[in-house]
Amino acid sequence: MRDPFVFDSRSEFCKKPFGAVPCGSDVVFHVRPLTRDGYSRCVLVARREFSGEEIQMELLPEAVDGERTRFTGVLTAPSEPELLWYHFRLIRSDGSTALLDQSGWQETGEIQSWQLTVYEKTATPLWFGGGVVYQIFPDRFCRLSLPDPTGLVGNRWVHENWNDQPVWAPDPDGEVRNRDFFGGSLNGITAKLDDLAALGVTVLYLNPIFESASNHRYNTADYLHIDPMLGTEEDFRRLCREAKERGIRVILDGVFNHTGSQSRYFNADGFYPGAGAAQSTDSPYFNWFSFHPWPTDYDAWWGIMTLPAVQENEPDYRDFIIRGQDSVVRHWLRAGASGWRLDVADELPDSFLDQLTEAAKEEKPDAVVLGEVWEDATTKESYGSRRRYLLGRQLDSVMNYPFRNAVLGFFTGADAAQIAEGILSVLENYPPQVVRMLMNHIGTHDTERAVTVLAGEPSQGRGREWQSAQTLSSGQRERGVRLMMAASAMQYTLPGVPCVYYGDEAGMEGYKDPFNRGCYPWGRENQELLAWYRRLGEIREEHPVFKEGSFRLLKAKGSLLAYVREDPEGKSPSVLCAFCSGKNPETLDLPLEFQNGTVLLGGSLKDRILTLQGESCCLIRAARDLSAFAAGEERDMKIYVPNVPKA
Repeated sequence: MRDPFVFDSRSEFCKKPFGAVPCGSDVVFHVRPLTRDGYSRCVLVARREFSGEEIQMELLPEAVDGERTRFTGVLTAPSEPELLWYHFRLIRSDGSTALLDQSGWQETGEIQSWQLTVYEKTATPLWFGGGVVYQIFPDRFCRLSLPDPTGLVGNRWVHENWNDQPVWAPDPDGEVRNRDFFGGSLNGITAKLDDLAALGVTVLYLNPIFESASNHRYNTADYLHIDPMLGTEEDFRRLCREAKERGIRVILDGVFNHTGSQSRYFNADGFYPGAGAAQSTDSPYFNWFSFHPWPTDYDAWWGIMTLPAVQENEPDYRDFIIRGQDSVVRHWLRAGASGWRLDVADELPDSFLDQLTEAAKEEKPDAVVLGEVWEDATTKESYGSRRRYLLGRQLDSVMNYPFRNAVLGFFTGADAAQIAEGILSVLENYPPQVVRMLMNHIGTHDTERAVTVLAGEPSQGRGREWQSAQTLSSGQRERGVRLMMAASAMQYTLPGVPCVYYGDEAGMEGYKDPFNRGCYPWGRENQELLAWYRRLGEIREEHPVFKEGSFRLLKAKGSLLAYVREDPEGKSPSVLCAFCSGKNPETLDLPLEFQNGTVLLGGSLKDRILTLQGESCCLIRAARDLSAFAAGEERDMKIYVPNVPKA
């Protein structure tokens, strides 16, 4: 683009308000082409994603200084949730035209439009934002006694040694069936609630807890029963009660796209007494599945035959999961859960998600419904259609994989400008009530452990045999802990809610499944890292800007990234967050309000300068709030917006 001030969708000089807008609201656009280019007219062209309608609106010229003409117009957003894709057509007095889009000026070529998300205003649970989520893989968190797997669904066995490596090798049939258990339980989680509260945890997200043949329990066998190795429904109710006494809520993992082949619904091996779909076409569950032909060939999740896919549009299935008065969704909310995280949300139909959210909030008005979405959830496409997860009345928020990519990418060598672009893109595209609830994780049960990504040798597609033999050297581990401190500080200070994968705070390492699912190292935690995470939890609790504050990017260049979380009304002190990903120190000229500020973590201040050591971070609380500036003082409001080419 010839002139950075021609149009910048993130600048209030060009578009106001910033980012996504509610249905029916007004959006002001300003375009400022150079007068010498001879443009006399400017037309905003917008296409509606869902209706297909094209909107054209002429912006009116107005003189703003002696050399420039600004074209200005007010667009009223559609009254229904929508995605608008817009660009500008500039017209000269001789009738010739040029397009202005994200690629800059062009006479011809494929249009690269800007995105405007138009959402319906819907209430989201206030209790979720501002806290700390802790994700637990239940079999591997805390064992109080060695369980007996006799008589349970699946050919299970239990490791006597809590510190064993999870089994990764295929069985004699060539399948990895995940039948090795360690015996973590719900009562084990309850026993550790004080430790979790000391970490600042306000929400527990539990991977599946329902009866299942595998240790990961994503192949559900019975949606209405807790897996006996984890405990009973009363154990679950007790966990929820005692967690609530400590200000902690519990959300469950809902796996509603598929069941297990050994479930009571499919019952391939006849474990359950009633007829499953694999045993009889007269089974009450037969229509839940798609056979071609019955019984050995059927739709399965990603072709994995132990995970038969359900037909979510089947009325009986919807009644069972959602619509019945004692549906699965309602039952567990009544039992004490505060919400649901939905597995593979992109494989659940929109109408299914709509009805599930409606039922959950009817049962418990402040229930939260979150989705597993790995990409930008405002532009996600699946099965040939654009999804509308975040446009209102569907998902409250999503797991924030784009932020994970940004955080780990920055500390593994990506340029700060590129990382800032990823962060700003999410903030621009997502509705604000969604942003405050984003699950900001740097690792889950589906990804490599963060410390391994940061300090270990990249796996580069190498198999489980290689991965199983890898541990960090002492030098790698020392560096990994240092980088985890900086990465977790970014995770805790970006807009949204940090989601800690159990054991990250203890320094657990491991490549992909199952090595990222080891047992929590009770008594062997990295105490330095654990203390760091506790301090991060205290900082979030003590500073309201991390719950509702705005995001102001200060600098993003090379190995230096700095931003400010602030209260626009100046009622709470701002916090500056600065990060150095390189091995050499970096310095940052501090804005006025942070000179003589309070260092909360890391770094050193001298006069106007912050010095960051290599691979480190610093959090600084402002010395004065915004309302305290004396007359004549100028606050440094410079905002650095990286000019990164779009992919």
